[in-house]
Amino acid sequence: MYFQHIYDKSLAQGSYFIGCQKAGVAAVIDPKRDVDTYLEIAQEQKMQITHILETHIHADFLSGSRELAALTGAGIYLSDEGGPEWQYEFDHIGLRDGSRIQVGNLELTVLHTPGHTPESISFLLTDKPASEVPVMLFTGDFVFVGDVGRPDLLEKAAGMKGTEITGAHQLFASLKKFSALPGFVQVWPGHGAGSACGKALGAVPSTTTGYELIRNPAFRFEQDEEGFVQYLLADQPEPPAYFAMMKRLNKINRPLLTQVPELKEIGKDELKAALDKGYKLIDTRNKAAFAAGYIPGSINIQNNNSFNTWAGWFLDYETPFILLADPSELNELTRKLMRIGLDNIHGYIPSVKVWEDTGGKLEKASVIAIEDFKNLYQSNGIQVVDLRGATEYSSGHIKGADHVFIGTLLNNLDKVSKDKKVVIHCQGGDRATIAYSLLAQKGYNNVLNFSDGMNKWIQEGNPVVH
Repeated sequence: MYFQHIYDKSLAQGSYFIGCQKAGVAAVIDPKRDVDTYLEIAQEQKMQITHILETHIHADFLSGSRELAALTGAGIYLSDEGGPEWQYEFDHIGLRDGSRIQVGNLELTVLHTPGHTPESISFLLTDKPASEVPVMLFTGDFVFVGDVGRPDLLEKAAGMKGTEITGAHQLFASLKKFSALPGFVQVWPGHGAGSACGKALGAVPSTTTGYELIRNPAFRFEQDEEGFVQYLLADQPEPPAYFAMMKRLNKINRPLLTQVPELKEIGKDELKAALDKGYKLIDTRNKAAFAAGYIPGSINIQNNNSFNTWAGWFLDYETPFILLADPSELNELTRKLMRIGLDNIHGYIPSVKVWEDTGGKLEKASVIAIEDFKNLYQSNGIQVVDLRGATEYSSGHIKGADHVFIGTLLNNLDKVSKDKKVVIHCQGGDRATIAYSLLAQKGYNNVLNFSDGMNKWIQEGNPVVH
């Protein structure tokens, strides 16, 4: 057996390449959309990709199954569980609980494990003829390292009322199937730490069934189903706005993108014309460079592991947008965007100079250090806005700070004063810089960015309230 874990740090998403070396065939589980990664592995290993499998209809990324099938001719194996509303709307080979898939000497048995979503399945791998006992379980968003999948996404992200309670009860039942497996089975989940698909995912890539039964808090409610439901639904992070679009696009027929696009560089005239049309400009530079001089109206989303998540919060799927980015980072940025279906990139500019060449002026962000913030805070005439998630805020915040989660800021502008001096902050400054750029775009000229945020506040021993 050949096995490779492919991990996308930007979405904390895991996919898997599993091959039978004797037969020269392979399967890919939950592929990301830039599928050249799997084609390169197949070429290196002298294998043909014949099977493409998905654990469920994903909410956090746009699956590359159809792109990979178009390039390889492999069959797409998808769940037919969950009822009529949860069926994929394109051609595939349907799977049910107990279905078996042969990939050379490898056998994958399907377990229907609903809860995260009604159609969710897991794949139990047996490496025949070496053994008749299973050795690996690919769980998707069912069981993670130290956590289990959240059942509230359908309700919170896709607006499907009443599904979170039902999903929590389904997950409780599904965990019984997991508990019945041998303790030595390796567990390979669909996500790791940093994903919004759970609330406490571990940072190590895999685990075992036995380890999870001992250490995963979700397994402490053996006979207490209501306690499990309450535990599971509490303190889940805010689901990104783009999740609803992913649920739809992963279910229906859609345009395919079988290679990573090359972006065109645009000049000053085209830049000005595009901005006049309402195209958005995403400045991918680091927050210090942005603060030192930015193009008015641009949104600062730094090119780091959270880039595509925040792009998914603040970009829509209709309006073209432009990137301000170092040319050496364009391929990486384009991959991150195509993984969540943001393909409508009009082009890029390599620096702010393109704007200056139009006769435009740069603006500077008002960033303050902790001493400046303390002086303003003590004067009691300002509004402090904490941009972190609800769980972060409730776990400890600056006394008197108002909570406005960054992801929903544009829907809650009425909560940010235009009369007082406003100091915004998050944990370490990245989200505050996004918020500063959004508020500046909306005409706020009274905002100061306490960029060091809660990290610095706590580091210096200042008090927090809960």
